[in-house]
Amino acid sequence: MIDFFINLDHTIQALLATIFTWGITALGAGLVFFFKKINKSVMDAMLGFAAGVMIAASFWSLLSPAIEMAKSLNMITWLVAFLGFFTGGLLLFIGDKIFNFLNKKKENKNNSFKRSLMLIFSITLHNIPEGLAVGVAFGTIAYGLEGATLINACLLALGIGLQNFPEGTAVSVPLRREGFSRKKAFLYGQLSGIVEPISGFLGALLVIKVRLLLPFLLAFAAGAMIYVVVEELIPESQTNEKKDLMALFTLIGFSVMMILDISLG
Repeated sequence: MIDFFINLDHTIQALLATIFTWGITALGAGLVFFFKKINKSVMDAMLGFAAGVMIAASFWSLLSPAIEMAKSLNMITWLVAFLGFFTGGLLLFIGDKIFNFLNKKKENKNNSFKRSLMLIFSITLHNIPEGLAVGVAFGTIAYGLEGATLINACLLALGIGLQNFPEGTAVSVPLRREGFSRKKAFLYGQLSGIVEPISGFLGALLVIKVRLLLPFLLAFAAGAMIYVVVEELIPESQTNEKKDLMALFTLIGFSVMMILDISLG
């Protein structure tokens, strides 16, 4: 099975990896069939751990290879890294602002339902660069860059999958509380992750076909992931009364990803 996956085209690997991350979203959303409320500390710990994993992956699997490739292509390394990284975060920032503006105009909806809609939109929006990040990581393998390995790409997909689990639950459970049936709550919860296979496949295809865009796209994906971590994952985990413990889970997540990246990468 492992040999079969290794021998696949990198775009197909990216597609399968992002189908996996989507599946984890669906798994998280599926908790709505068993619970109406989920233990907050467990979810916050998962978010904190995933935040640490994604911070480490943003550097070792995305930003570092972006810098190496920019050097090999004789680009202005710091400029490419900055433009890609900042643009990735800025795009999500603008997306959030646009939705907030549109959301304020929906006066006929109650506040709780509006929060649920905003959560669905926000998580779906954030899943696009996450899928892109996985796709770019797999597509980069074709160039043999330092840090661009199959192990690193798989670890990145695993890290994103980990944080998708509580995200799927965070969509389906509030919808259930708003009166949606369990099936509908699950459907909308898992649909928030369907954009990942699409953006993952396109990301891998794009970097393989257009090599000059690769350093920018790698840095772009890193910036988008850091924005998600800072704007969503860490603040949410820090709403827990055991803030220090949640911060420790972030350190553990970072450490695990760092060790795996260095030892296996």
